[in-house]
Amino acid sequence: MGGRECTVFTMGNREIHAVTGAFGYSGRYIASRLLERGEEVITLTNSAHRPNPFNGKVEAFPFNFDNPDALAESLAGVKVLYNTYWVRFNHASFSHNEAVENTRILFRAARMTGEERVVHISITNPDIDSPLEYFSGKARLEEALRKTGLSYAIIRVAVLFGKEDILVNNIAWTLRTFPVFGVFGDGEYKLEPLYVDDLAQIALEQAKSRANVTLEAVGPETFTYRSWREPSAI
Repeated sequence: MGGRECTVFTMGNREIHAVTGAFGYSGRYIASRLLERGEEVITLTNSAHRPNPFNGKVEAFPFNFDNPDALAESLAGVKVLYNTYWVRFNHASFSHNEAVENTRILFRAARMTGEERVVHISITNPDIDSPLEYFSGKARLEEALRKTGLSYAIIRVAVLFGKEDILVNNIAWTLRTFPVFGVFGDGEYKLEPLYVDDLAQIALEQAKSRANVTLEAVGPETFTYRSWREPSAI
């Protein structure tokens, strides 16, 4: 797929916004809010042939991590990049380390094309020294984004929930279906789930600023696994 003409304003002076994974989970909510606001939205995706939930209003481009110039062409004219790209766990054919390197390529492409802002979705408590690749990888990416010189907002999310969520919905299904629910340790460790559309709202608010910020995005309620009850919004 070819690149895009380099212009920041198109079709009635609407700004171009790029959302990674707009056909997926959190990216879909960000893209929906942008469209409601009247913005032009494109997406970078590994699933360009996936059904488009936006009736063609969001044009899809491949990530092209193996072709950074083509990736940069896709980002030409984009004002804000919303990055939700990540991998939940290591696969036989794909790992957290590969996701980190791919995201570094994405950040470099954004710098090449002069994005005004990167809104990057991270996780609470990232730690570059963590033995868990999920947390150390997220910390490495935060550091990489800060070094690009781009204006950024890093949004650290605890746990997301929503209609399409896997983790929380699976927990809710298990609690409804089985008489027991297994937890590690004492089960008193805490979660502060955030509704996915609230994350989208925060992302759009942070896109308006040019101040570099790192913020914690958590929900208003705190749960423990031992006292878990099904969130009413599910």
